[in-house]
Amino acid sequence: MVSVMRQRGDDLAGCALDWLQLARSRRVGPATFHRLMREHGAAGAALAALPEIAAAAGVTNYEICPIGVVRAEAARGAKLGAKLLLWGQGAYPAALMDMPDAPPILWALGDVDLLSRPAVALVGARNASSLGLRMAKTLAVGLGASGQVVVSGLARGIDAAAHEAALSAGTIAVQAGGLDVIYPEENAKLTELIGAQGLRLSEHPFGLQPQARHFPQRNRIVAGLARAVVVVEAAAKSGSLITARDAADLGRDVLAVPGHPFDARAAGCNMLIRDGATLVRSSADVIEALGLPAIAQAEPKPEPKPAPKPAPKPAVASGAAVAPTPRPLREAHALHAQILSRLGPSPVAEDQLLRDVGIAGAQIGPALLALELDGQIQRHAGGLISRLN
Repeated sequence: MVSVMRQRGDDLAGCALDWLQLARSRRVGPATFHRLMREHGAAGAALAALPEIAAAAGVTNYEICPIGVVRAEAARGAKLGAKLLLWGQGAYPAALMDMPDAPPILWALGDVDLLSRPAVALVGARNASSLGLRMAKTLAVGLGASGQVVVSGLARGIDAAAHEAALSAGTIAVQAGGLDVIYPEENAKLTELIGAQGLRLSEHPFGLQPQARHFPQRNRIVAGLARAVVVVEAAAKSGSLITARDAADLGRDVLAVPGHPFDARAAGCNMLIRDGATLVRSSADVIEALGLPAIAQAEPKPEPKPAPKPAPKPAVASGAAVAPTPRPLREAHALHAQILSRLGPSPVAEDQLLRDVGIAGAQIGPALLALELDGQIQRHAGGLISRLN
């Protein structure tokens, strides 16, 4: 359709600048971009015709995206070491080519060779439980061992756990907002690692802060890149279900991990299974569903149990022992909320909870006791704990 893109210094070849300018022009979304390209054959020709097309549609004083804005974006990409991928050319992922609203351009930072490998998406809840996080990591390790690249959306919770566990085998993070915008901030280190060891993708301009409308746009790319989407935890109304719906619309396999009926974080997964999604108990189920050779099950290495911190010594004045100052009430509430966010109706081992929360047993013990006395958690045989409400 157009000549192959070349990158030179801090600028892009003319045809690539035309693509970028057309994609960034007002009221030109992915579907409109592709229609204009079909009608005019090249981005430059589409740009020339765009003001007249807008006028015929009743849009007055229409202006295409200024070339200075486009050149600034290209320079920013070059400074970051990012590559601009054009639809249907070079390293642009073939998996996205059959999408009617495929992103015309993608900024890529990292190993673009990962785009040519088979991929499976792992998505799920941001407020994931300890069991959900462990399942995401186990699935990511198993899928990586079978040669699959793990794709996700770099959100907190399930996404972050999947990316982290798949770093050594290959992972692709699709970002909402600009490639240079870290969101959420708690994933800053993980984002850096993915850029160095995996691949980060975004269709949005640099500096764009993610907003609500950008996440469904990101989800369609996650679904499009993968041969299958596995939902680990998801509420009845969640972005993960949007990803699953996009995957089904694209003819991808949809799989889900079942959960306890009383756990709201499992409601979406249970609905998917009810409606025909493949039930997943381990990576072996995913591998079987995809028709891949079976492998020995791989488990993520357990995280080291945090060393207990010595209890603070009581202050002493005038020879008399003085009781230590109590922990502020707001800190106790924050710790209780953190513990409850990791628990659900399905019991989880206390040691696993300690690792997930990252707090020493000497600190978390009183909090667990308080929650138990308050009727919010229940202890079970074998050192297991579950949430009651």
